[in-house]
Amino acid sequence: MSRPPVNPEDPSEDPRGNPRENSSQRPGQHPLPGADGGPAGPAVRPRAVVVIAVVVALEAAALLLAAAWYGTQLLSGAPVASFWGAVFTLGLLLAFSAWLFAVARFLLRGFRWPRAGALVTQLFVLTIGFPTLTGGYPLAGLAMLVPAVLTIVLLFDKRVIAFASRAAGAPPAL
Repeated sequence: MSRPPVNPEDPSEDPRGNPRENSSQRPGQHPLPGADGGPAGPAVRPRAVVVIAVVVALEAAALLLAAAWYGTQLLSGAPVASFWGAVFTLGLLLAFSAWLFAVARFLLRGFRWPRAGALVTQLFVLTIGFPTLTGGYPLAGLAMLVPAVLTIVLLFDKRVIAFASRAAGAPPAL
C-alpha cells in the first residue's frame, strides 16, 4: 500500500513518513531541539512575528488597493504615456502585492526566507516614506515610516530570529 506524497513545506508532515510526536502542535509551530538533541516541544510564535506579518499584510493590501485604483483609471480611459507600460505597472503592483501576502503568511509559519523579504520591503518603504514626509505630506510619510521602522527593529529581535529559522522541509536551523 502506497502512502500519499508528503508536502515538505507542511510542518505537520514528517518527510520520513513518521507521524509527528506532538499531535497537539499547531501549524506554524515547529519543535525546537532540547538539550539532549530531541524535540523540546512546539515553538511559541512571538507577538513580534504577528506584528511584522500584520504590517506586511497591510502593505500588501495597500498595494492591492493601488492596483485596483490604477486598473480603474486605465479602464476609464485616463491618459497614459504608454498603454502597455501602464499594463506592465499594473501587473507589477498585483505581483508585488501577492508576494507580500506570501511573505506575511510564511513568516507566521516560521520560515526563514520571509525575514529577508520583509526587510527589503521596509527599506523600500523608507525610501518612499522619507521624501513623502519632507515633501509636504507629513501624515502620509509618517504612515509609511513608523510601521517600517517598527518592523525593521522587530525583524532583528532574537525571538523572531529564533522562531523564523526553519527552511522548507527541514527542522529548525537554530
